[in-house]
Amino acid sequence: MKILVINAGSSSLKYQLFDMDTKDVLAKGACERIGIDGSKITQKAEGKPEYELVSPMANHGDAIKLVVDALTSSEYGVIKSMNEIDAVGHRVLHAGKYYSESTIVTEDVKKVIRDCFDLGPLHNPANLTGIEACEKAMPGTPNVAVFDTAFGQTMAKEAFMYGIPYEYYEKYAIRRYGFHGISHNYVSQRALEFGNLDKKNGKVIVCHLGNGSSISASIGGKCVDTSMGLTPLEGLVMGTRSGDVDAAVVQFIANKENKSVDDVLNILNKKSGVLGISDVSSDFRDLEAAAEEGNERAQLALDMFIYRVKKYIGAYTAAMGGVDAIVFTAGIGENTVIIREGVTESLGYLGVELDKELNKERRKDERCISTPSSKVKVLVIPTNEELMIAKDTERLVNAK
Repeated sequence: MKILVINAGSSSLKYQLFDMDTKDVLAKGACERIGIDGSKITQKAEGKPEYELVSPMANHGDAIKLVVDALTSSEYGVIKSMNEIDAVGHRVLHAGKYYSESTIVTEDVKKVIRDCFDLGPLHNPANLTGIEACEKAMPGTPNVAVFDTAFGQTMAKEAFMYGIPYEYYEKYAIRRYGFHGISHNYVSQRALEFGNLDKKNGKVIVCHLGNGSSISASIGGKCVDTSMGLTPLEGLVMGTRSGDVDAAVVQFIANKENKSVDDVLNILNKKSGVLGISDVSSDFRDLEAAAEEGNERAQLALDMFIYRVKKYIGAYTAAMGGVDAIVFTAGIGENTVIIREGVTESLGYLGVELDKELNKERRKDERCISTPSSKVKVLVIPTNEELMIAKDTERLVNAK
């Protein structure tokens, strides 16, 4: 079975074509600057030269047409026609409270995606456009929506509710949803398998650490809690996001700086986090270099990030009544030695013992970096959202 995975952003469209018999990626590419001057498509395919074409793309429909041309090209492509594609899996940001798992796209599913535009204003419209463009380009081919918020739907009500008047939950579905859900789902399941944990009761904390960062707690692969909330702003200090702040900070800054609520939220989303603290960069490589040169604010930003991660791990261990594995994933989690060491060095009270030599190894594979005597396994598992989407798509299409 061949499955095309689509991740449509507001001005971009990334794709991968999987052979599900082998789980190999036959081709992957991206359409950039959709609706903007200078739009182009690039593609890398197995055994074929790299492909790049600068071409106008007024919308996602134009982008899908170029994807079709690239995949079926005799020189650059890997299939003869789109009839070889059995299904298309789409990353969709928000399903609100309506879908707790991936689903084959129907008119009702598209309505839900549309109804959640206000919850995901940058992503949901593009996600829907990508689905409709594929429906038009490949009529009759099943499309599957894989929701980023679905993982958090197994949280108990006491975990996802906010302490605000209940009517706002009833009227507007204001609650904690969590994001990076496809990644957390994939990594938490892999942790159970790779770590040889109890498939039903294994307690796993996943630290998805990148420019956007989040932490989840799961038992048997089912989400118990997650750090992001109604939006991705809640939770950890991140690259440019503030993470948890007293809600009154918004009003205080707005009054003092004569700014609107929207202005302050823009600051909290785009000018805060380690960038705002350090005034150096949102890139942790730059922060690490600056800290080594004695930049105190860069060091403070790193310390704040590490502290917040440790705090969430402690809280989630308490919420689950223990933890069997702590997993690091995403750009920072997979690659930054000092962050993993900084987070785990004070977790001895949980029985965590990091093998510092294993932690220093620069590798891209799944690995255990704790000692054999550690009571809690510390794992590094590279995330693979696209494969998770492909697997869900394959499962649903085969079940039809």
